[in-house]
Amino acid sequence: MLGAAVSGHTKRILVATTNPGKIAELSAMLDEGIRWVGLSEFPDAGEVVEDGRTFAENAAKKALGYAEATGLWTLADDSGLTIDALGGEPGVHSSRYSGQVRAGEDRRTIDRRNIEKVLGLMRDVPAEKRTARFACRLCLARPGRVLLEAEGRLEGIIATEPAGENGFGYDPIFFVPAKGRTVAQLTPEEKNAISHRGNALRNLRPLLNQLIDTA
Repeated sequence: MLGAAVSGHTKRILVATTNPGKIAELSAMLDEGIRWVGLSEFPDAGEVVEDGRTFAENAAKKALGYAEATGLWTLADDSGLTIDALGGEPGVHSSRYSGQVRAGEDRRTIDRRNIEKVLGLMRDVPAEKRTARFACRLCLARPGRVLLEAEGRLEGIIATEPAGENGFGYDPIFFVPAKGRTVAQLTPEEKNAISHRGNALRNLRPLLNQLIDTA
C-alpha cells in the first residue's frame, strides 16, 4: 500500500530538495504516473542534518527523516567528488570543502573557493595519479523503512586548471577522457547522458517501476 503517498489515483513521492530543477530532472527520467513534490510544499518538515560519513548514510538519513516528517515516500540523494590522491576527499564535504559559507556568498563564489583548494592540494600530483570520480547515492524510503537504493558514478581526472562555463561545483576541473573535455565544457544534454546523477537515476528506474507495480 502507498498509504499517504497516494493522492487520488496519482502516486505522490517527495523529493528531498527545494530545487525545482532537480525535481524536473527526476520527473523527466523517472515519471511513471507519479506526481513528484518538493520540500517547498512542506514548510514545517524541518531540516535533516547531513552528518553521515558516506553518501549512502546521508541519502538514507534524509529519505527516512523527511518520510517520517511528511508521511510520504521520499527520494533523497547525496553526491560529491572523491579524489584518490586526497584519500577520497572532499567526499561528503564536497559542497563546503573550503570552509563554512560566508555571509553574502553566492554559490559560484563558494564553488570557486572549493576549486581553488582542490587545485592547491593537487599542485604537485602527477597526471597519472589525478584520478577521481563523481558519485551519487539515491535512497527511497517510507516512514521507518528504506525501500530502494541506487548509485551512479562518473570517472575522470582532476585537471590542472578550470575550463568551461557550464555546470556547477567542480565541473570546470573534472576532465572526462572519453569526451576530451571537462564536464563544464559539455552541453547539458551531454552531461546528463554520462553524469553520476543520471547514471544513478537510470539504475533506480527499473527498481522503482517494479516497486510501484507491486505496491
